[in-house]
Amino acid sequence: MVVNICGVNIHNFTLSEAIERIDSLTVADSFSLVATPNIDHVIRLQKDIDFMKAYNESAIVFPDSMPILWAAKFLGTPFKEKISGSDLFPKLCEVASQKGRKVFFLGGREGAATKSVEILVGKFPDLQVVGTYCPPFGFEHDEQENRKVIEIIQKAKPDILFVGLGAPKQEKWICKYKDQYQVPVSIGIGGSLEFVSGMVKRAPKWMQNAGLEWFWRLIMEPRRLWKRYLIDDPIFFWLVLKQKFSKECITK
Repeated sequence: MVVNICGVNIHNFTLSEAIERIDSLTVADSFSLVATPNIDHVIRLQKDIDFMKAYNESAIVFPDSMPILWAAKFLGTPFKEKISGSDLFPKLCEVASQKGRKVFFLGGREGAATKSVEILVGKFPDLQVVGTYCPPFGFEHDEQENRKVIEIIQKAKPDILFVGLGAPKQEKWICKYKDQYQVPVSIGIGGSLEFVSGMVKRAPKWMQNAGLEWFWRLIMEPRRLWKRYLIDDPIFFWLVLKQKFSKECITK
């Protein structure tokens, strides 16, 4: 089942169903993008054509924030569960270790991927991390650097590519190059490498469940995130109201 939130089609799965579906794509004859939108994504998607193209080409899209779950319930089409990239990342690594899937970590802050490998392999000794790479800032505009990244991934031959470049850069990059580097599944995971490595502390579970993870992140990085959370993101609630009233008008 697909739920539409402000023009974005999002799949309705539990976390276990999501893991099973993604694992099935690792043995499929295709190169799939998996996206996990939060409300910042939804707002950007209203105007960013290339970002929307990436979402339209995604094999699976999961709801990454509690406000999206609240919006879906308000619209009468509730989701089963929140499925964020930061929750998917370690769970998929666990399943990959059990099923012999090879993984590659692209992006993150300097040293985040390496530290994440150390921590995840410590938890899942059979995890096959076939490579990591932290590209320089602005690499997406350098065709020579992009070719280098593609060749590194091609040689590693992972089954799952985790891309921690932040949105919308990671989704656009995957969409543009996935048919060249040819990995069965590519997933944008935002700051998950920083969370796992311990470089950035994730919000306590109670804050995540209460929909206050944004507030925690704002406290942690106010200079970088104040505009997103205090000015840009509130537009989301207006978009949801607009969709609700439009739906009711159509029904009547």
